[in-house]
This record gives sequence, C-alpha cells and structure tokens, in this order.
Amino acid sequence: MKRTFHYAWIIVFVTFLTFLAVQGVRLSFGAFVEPWETDFSMDRGTISLISTLSFITYGLSQPLVGRLVDKLGARFILSFSTFLVGISIFLTSFVTHPWQLFFLYGIMVSLGVGGASNVAATVVVTNWFNEKRGLAFGIMEAGFGAGQMLLVPGSLMLIHWLNWKMTVVILGAFLVIIVFPIVLLFLRNHPNEKGLVPIGGEIVEEGKGTVEKKALNTTSSIWNVFLKREFWFLILPFAICGFTTTGLMDTHLIPFSHDHGFSTSVTSAAVSILAGFNIIGILLSGVVADRWSSRKMLFLLYGMRAISICILLYSHNSALLLIFAVLFGLVDFATVAPTQLLATQYFKEYSIGFILGWLFLSHQIGSALGAYLPGLFYNETGSYNISFYLSIMILAGAAILNLLLPEPHKILQKEKIDTHEQLHG
Repeated sequence: MKRTFHYAWIIVFVTFLTFLAVQGVRLSFGAFVEPWETDFSMDRGTISLISTLSFITYGLSQPLVGRLVDKLGARFILSFSTFLVGISIFLTSFVTHPWQLFFLYGIMVSLGVGGASNVAATVVVTNWFNEKRGLAFGIMEAGFGAGQMLLVPGSLMLIHWLNWKMTVVILGAFLVIIVFPIVLLFLRNHPNEKGLVPIGGEIVEEGKGTVEKKALNTTSSIWNVFLKREFWFLILPFAICGFTTTGLMDTHLIPFSHDHGFSTSVTSAAVSILAGFNIIGILLSGVVADRWSSRKMLFLLYGMRAISICILLYSHNSALLLIFAVLFGLVDFATVAPTQLLATQYFKEYSIGFILGWLFLSHQIGSALGAYLPGLFYNETGSYNISFYLSIMILAGAAILNLLLPEPHKILQKEKIDTHEQLHG
C-alpha cells in the first residue's frame, strides 16, 4: 500500500512546538517589564538593557550554534536548548537582585533560545524536504506566532491573576516536563535515521565538477560568502527586521500600550490578534515563497511593515491599535521563510549552518538595538515617537535592498553556462 504520510511532517510539528514554547517564552519579555520595574526599582532603560543583553547573547551564539549543529546534529542542540531555557526561566522565580535577572535571563535563557532557534530547525527541515520546503519553513516559523498568541497574553493574564514569579514557574515546568521529552523522543536529524528519503527524493549532483566545487566551498572557500553581494543584501535587511520586530515591538509594544491608557484586556487582545495574523502571514509566506519571487515578496513585506508603524504612531484609540495589530501581524515573521529560502538557494554549496548562523546573528544585533535604543529614547523624551520614525525609514531601506537582489534561478543559469564553458572550453 502506498505510504501517504511522511515522517517529515512529524519533524515539522516538533520544530513548530519547540518554537511555540521556547520562542514564546522569549517573546513574553514585554509582559514582565512593568512588574520588574516595580519589584526591582529599575527604570525602562535599565529593563531594556536586560533585553539588549539577551539579544546580544542570542546573536553571538548563532554562528557557534550553526557549527555545533553541523557537528552534533539538530536533535541534540534543540532538545538541550529547550531544557536549558526551562530550567533558567524557572530559576528566575528566586531572583532577589537585578544582576541575577541580567545573568539568568540575559545570558542563560538567551543561550538556550539561541540554540532552539531557526539555525538548528532550518537545517533539520532542509534535510527532510527537497520539495515543499517553503511550506515546511512556513509551518515551522508559525511556531513563533503560536507562542506569541498563546504565551504572551497568557503570561500577561497569569501575572495579573497571580504574580510574575508564579508565571515563570509555570513556563519553566511547561518546557522541562512537556516540550523537552517530545523533542528528544521524536526529532531526527536526517531521513536515513528512519530508513526514509526526504520529501521530493534525494538530489543527485550532476557531474564531477559540481561535486568538487561543493566540497571546495564547504571547506577552504567558505569565507568567500563575505565577498558576495547576496550575503550583505540579505544580512542588512534581516538586521532591520530584528530591530523592528523582536527588538522594538516585542520589548516595547506592551509598555507603549499601557502608557497610552489601554487596559490589560485591550493590550492582551491586541497581542493575541497580532499573533493570530502573524501565524496567517507566516503560513502564507511559506506557500507564496514556493511559487513567487522571494525578493519581490520581501520588498512588499517590509513596505507593509513601515505602513503599519505609521498607523501605530496615531493609535490613540483601541480601534487603531487593533488595526495596527492585524497589519503588523501579517508581516511580522512573514519575512523569515523567504529570507531562509533565498539563503538556501544563494549559498547551497556552502555550510547551511554557517550561513544561517551569520544571518540570524545579524537579526539579533538588530533586535538588541531595537530593544535598547527605544528604551534610551523613552528615558530622554518620554515617548516612542523617535523610535517609530527611525523604524519607518530603515524599513524603506530594507525593502529597496531586497529588491536589488538577483533572482536565484538567474544565478543558477549563469553557473550552468560557466560550468559548461569550463568543461567544453
């Protein structure tokens, strides 16, 4: 009987669940800003420094994680990292001084989040999918949106009903008792571990020259990627992506909402709507990336994100806040699948872990700046307006850089012509 269900979809579900839990905890940072301000007598700028340290730690870990995934496998990295986040977030319930928050959240939690990130998950999904890869990336990435939709408002409500310390105990137990065993038991690095082939079958390299070229590029010539225009035109917009999403919005949207007099229920509704539409946007981006130009898609996504922040600037009533949540949600993490797809297409002859490590390092550098600078500007001016205007301008720049990227199929055609000329020259 013909097999209709492939184990690759179990792999996608496990990575989805990992992102829901681990990245959902990270995205909940904004819910803890005001309780920590109260309990530890810290101002908004100092709290932002915790987030900034977190993003720096996360970012610096990405190239190392890429290398470790290549050596140890994604299964070990994702399962260990999930356990580390769970234990570390649980231990924050015992914190009595601000420096302990900086260490536990800014460093330990962030190292775990850096391991349970797109770098490891993208490598394992790439191993299992040679077709429908954009869809698989989209489903995997939807875990971010699901975590945002469930754990961010969930954390807000738990803090409101109980307190922040009980909230981190619950989050830590969820990660260690439920998610960690699932990742360890069901995730596999490669189809051959289950006696299977990837969806779409194995890709056979054409010609000896291609194999030799691939072997060369994964060893002595790997640093040549830094000389490629495609590398920098992906890196810089992705840093801006981090600045405007996980940096600015995930750290400061909840405090911004409270500053404008919106209740906890309205803020939770806005976050939930944003997260729900984030899931829709992520899934749509994965499907569209398989069928349309990823570079043109990124141009539109960054443009729409700039427009949504324009709306947030004038969100002085709940209706505008919710409209912003819908529009921003649609384009929030939707940029990741087409960016990852372009990276795997442009640099398929190099170490995927290495490339993705640097790509997500840039994202986290942007996130660190997006967390810290708005807090600094807020301390100086009492508002987020400067940060929003800055975000709109750099998003326009990101859109233009992506539009200037070449189409991957044109690069492939050029490589085939060059190879043919070398062989028959």
